[in-house]
Amino acid sequence: MAKKPLAHAESMEVDYDPRHWDLLDSLRDEASRMMEALNRLNIDCITHGSIARGDISDKSDIDIFIPYVIPSFSVEMALEGSGIPINRRILVQATPTYAVKAYIEVDPRRSISFPLVKLRPIERDFYKFGGEITLSMLKEKVRVKGVDKRLVLIEPTPRGHIESAVLGREEIVAHLLGVSPDIVFDRLRTLLRRDEVGRTGVFVEKELIPEETFEMALKKLADTNPAVRRRLKLD
Repeated sequence: MAKKPLAHAESMEVDYDPRHWDLLDSLRDEASRMMEALNRLNIDCITHGSIARGDISDKSDIDIFIPYVIPSFSVEMALEGSGIPINRRILVQATPTYAVKAYIEVDPRRSISFPLVKLRPIERDFYKFGGEITLSMLKEKVRVKGVDKRLVLIEPTPRGHIESAVLGREEIVAHLLGVSPDIVFDRLRTLLRRDEVGRTGVFVEKELIPEETFEMALKKLADTNPAVRRRLKLD
């Protein structure tokens, strides 16, 4: 069941127990291994979400993101060269106006993604909104502020974190995170609608066949889908 947005502005302090810290270290170690594989081929990347903030759970995923367009063979070569398996390759466009992205799934809980077209500023801010860290920050055990799926601002402390609502504090939260207010209001609309009507599907989701590259799949899709063609023209 999806977490419901927090609708009040009261803050609450959360302390982590030893098991939480152990799980966080374990997830971060695995994220480091994936990021190091990319880094060895000079591919800069981030990890984002609860791993960056620290408020992980047993269900937390490891999501690695390359925030710029890159030939897909470079990413696949980096993973294969480090012995990281590629389970599925999926082309995704969340809505007709969003960037088309490549997702390489290692397993259901681990993935690497990257855009196939240049990100708009609001799309890049999405990752900063949720909290993002680089490989060097990960190794230095840095945790950062970010907003979770409940629209709750997570602010790390030495013992855990402080959480408070975003609703009614959108401009303040945007300033704290160093992002445009546009992304805060965009995520607010999306997550509140999801809370109201339930999870909605993505506009495009296509699993690649073995002989396809992401670039080939994108060209085929653009040839048949006018909305995808329009998004590519914004690149």
